[in-house]
Amino acid sequence: MSRMYIDGPEVKITVNDGIFVDLDFYDGRKITMLEPKRLFPISGLTKYITLLDEEGNEAAIIRNVDALLPESRQVILNCLEEYYMIPKIKRLIKRSEKFRIWLWTVETDRGVHTFEIINHIVSIKNLYDGRILIKDANDNRYEIPDFNALDRRSRTLIMPDL
Repeated sequence: MSRMYIDGPEVKITVNDGIFVDLDFYDGRKITMLEPKRLFPISGLTKYITLLDEEGNEAAIIRNVDALLPESRQVILNCLEEYYMIPKIKRLIKRSEKFRIWLWTVETDRGVHTFEIINHIVSIKNLYDGRILIKDANDNRYEIPDFNALDRRSRTLIMPDL
């Protein structure tokens, strides 16, 4: 069975239930209850999105979300945002260290959080596009969308950790 790729406006994508979508092809075919997931969750935010059916089988792959119709694009982005809910760090409020365990208090788009980072070498990842991903001691994930957009104090507090 060959893979079905979606390359652009040949399909209309609508929300079905929460993070599920329906595909309506302009040739009359319809596929329902598909769950969008990133094939490359760290580096491929809008490229190569797999659509899984209720049994977890791949029904189709969207090569690039930006090539979809605007309404369909927004539906997919909303579903992915809901599924990959990662708090975005706006600023670092406080930073301390004890026994090589770092304690960060941060302001995120979802409120203030305090968390521990046990091994900064594997827990803090600088990505090529300026994002920084952080995994705390409880495997929760946080993202700094753009290190350079942080305020000066936050950058200064974080810099020794990078």
